[in-house]
Amino acid sequence: MAGHSKWANIQHRKGRQDAARSKLFSKLSKEITVAAKMGDPDPEKNPRLRLAVKEAKSQSVPKDVIERAIKKATGGDSEAYEEIRYEGYGPNGVAVIVEAMTDNRNRTASNVRSTFSKNGGNMGETGSVGFMFERKGEVIYPASAGDADTVMMAAIEAGAEDVESSEDGHVIWCADTDLNEVSTALEAELGESETTRLVWKPATTTELDLEGMQSLMKLVDALEDDDDVQRVTTNFEASDEVMAQL
Repeated sequence: MAGHSKWANIQHRKGRQDAARSKLFSKLSKEITVAAKMGDPDPEKNPRLRLAVKEAKSQSVPKDVIERAIKKATGGDSEAYEEIRYEGYGPNGVAVIVEAMTDNRNRTASNVRSTFSKNGGNMGETGSVGFMFERKGEVIYPASAGDADTVMMAAIEAGAEDVESSEDGHVIWCADTDLNEVSTALEAELGESETTRLVWKPATTTELDLEGMQSLMKLVDALEDDDDVQRVTTNFEASDEVMAQL
């Protein structure tokens, strides 16, 4: 199993530090509502809803906000959201995947395309960068969950594919279709995770210097500021020195 994944931890920390709490809560609530509307409103009977609730809790979304989002789906007054994925290139050729939920496809496409253009990027066709990523389940535990060997054994027994441990914690990867089962098994051994979600994991990365990172972060921040955008994933890689300067 592989070693430290710099990009995964950087993106995880950035998401926790930079996101405005009210906007983050809104996006997590939207995912809960959509998941509940598409399936059973009981998280135990709806794997997607269970994962959505779990991520919301990991980001400290209040219980009443979570319950309200589920009730909104069952009450019949929720918006009809459509899930859309946009792909493109950021500064220096970095691959970018933008996941959105929208009730107006034309508005969202126009906004995302404009944001790419204004920040040194270029929105492409569906599939233009998707081949550079793999759809995976990601479970993140803090370092306090155990040493690398302990976490690795728990991950293997749970059916995970890979573990990347560092002083910051442990990132556990699994097949996207196995995330619900793997995360449940891990909980029994290691307790609650910090994050459990489906992600796009880069198969190849693009190295950036300080200037390149600053340009990319400007694009990512602008995309994430859009209310319709749920998540932005890139395939950047940067040295520890560059990240320290950033």
